[in-house]
Amino acid sequence: MDTRNLDLGLLVTLEALLAERNVTHAARRLNLSQPALSARLARLRDALGDPLLIPGQRGMVLTQRALELMQPLHEALEGVRRVIVQGAPINPETLRATVVIAASDYVQYALLARYSVALRAEAPMVRIAWRALDMMALTTQLERGEVDLALGTPEQAPAAMRQRQLYEEEYVVVARPGHPAVRGVLDLDLFCALDHVVVSPQGGGFAGPTDAALEAIGHRRTVALSTSGFLIVPEIVSRSDMIALIPRRIADGWSDWLQVLQPPLHIPGFAIASIWHERTTNHPAQRWLRDRLAALA
Repeated sequence: MDTRNLDLGLLVTLEALLAERNVTHAARRLNLSQPALSARLARLRDALGDPLLIPGQRGMVLTQRALELMQPLHEALEGVRRVIVQGAPINPETLRATVVIAASDYVQYALLARYSVALRAEAPMVRIAWRALDMMALTTQLERGEVDLALGTPEQAPAAMRQRQLYEEEYVVVARPGHPAVRGVLDLDLFCALDHVVVSPQGGGFAGPTDAALEAIGHRRTVALSTSGFLIVPEIVSRSDMIALIPRRIADGWSDWLQVLQPPLHIPGFAIASIWHERTTNHPAQRWLRDRLAALA
């Protein structure tokens, strides 16, 4: 094996290829054309005496040699990056980066929309990609660099990942302005008597934390509609006599069109945290992006 022709650029290419396991995706990650990336792969195969990626039933598969190289190569390159950038402040105006963030539609509305607008003004060369939060695949996505940052409840964070709490959310009740029974206040009996819209992330559920809280004090409510996400709920409420409990950060965006009321009983809220892999903890650009998100939240 002749390593004299393995420069730093080729090693960064190898890191991207091993993480993406796809020439097209690796080329996009490195801002290279596919032919240029293929040429680099050919040089790597020649220098290392191994095909590195071979065709499989579902795309490219890493060879055993490639699997053995993956972690130590990444650690070595992270060490080089730390040495190069140590003590160098981040300049948002010149920062070039792509960050992939996985979040629910609620978090995209409540936080990511403002974050993306703020970053566009502060760091115009940073690109942001939103992805739906897939808890079943999150560990793999973070390990492989398919997702840089996930936003979810602290309980959702995989055990091996880092996390940082961003904010706590509370539930409020929303009703349409001309509702015949709701006029600025809402007692427990009226709350239970009205038809409710509930959110069931998995789809089809008609009960949640509110129903558990009501049952604890001997009450029940009427659930007329179950949806899979929060964002459609204000629209439904604005066109009907149904009411709903939704996160305050969504309700605030509808405060000119809906009544926003305190629930007549305590409903447990939830926290939102940023979640990331250890490999990006000390990466200067990733750290700056996480800090900016925390400041905005």
